[in-house]
Amino acid sequence: MKAEGPQLEMLTRRLAECPTDFLLDPRIGSSGLIPVAAVVSDLIRDLSGKTPTAQEMATFQKSGDRKLYNYLSTVLVVCWLLNDPWFRSRSQFAPAALRFLSNELIEIASTTPVRKFTSDPDRREELVRRCLKEIGLRPSGESIVQAQDRLTTLNTIERQQVIRAAREAEARAQKIRQEMAAKRAAAESDAKAMRE
Repeated sequence: MKAEGPQLEMLTRRLAECPTDFLLDPRIGSSGLIPVAAVVSDLIRDLSGKTPTAQEMATFQKSGDRKLYNYLSTVLVVCWLLNDPWFRSRSQFAPAALRFLSNELIEIASTTPVRKFTSDPDRREELVRRCLKEIGLRPSGESIVQAQDRLTTLNTIERQQVIRAAREAEARAQKIRQEMAAKRAAAESDAKAMRE
């Protein structure tokens, strides 16, 4: 996030205008239409001028695992986002983009349906900010602190972790209340029995 990147509004608008071709079913095994590895390969070549290796593309050629549908669909949307002229003109983001697509994006895609990344304003902004962060940029006109603060505010993964922790804490508190009530009832029963 040290370097200043493009304007946030430009990239969120780009996501909102994502062509339907990038929202078609990714090819998984023999089903689906879009060969994700080919799209990623084109992106990396556009960003660096170099064709990625087959090993680098292996992540995007999963066969038969329908659990990866949302992830591979999200990869296609991010490829559209990163193929913006702003990124292509700088020829330096290919390694970071490939790392983001291969690793960090898996967790992001596990929390949000792909269509929300193009239709929901907050999810668009979250995806743009996560993408920029992972390739070492922040939105134009924002300080590092501002960019980190806004990303934290939008972060679906962190929000789900907080909700999960709150639910677990409430469940523990409920269990303790039940145990205390049971002890109180037992003590009252014992006291009543001693009086009789």
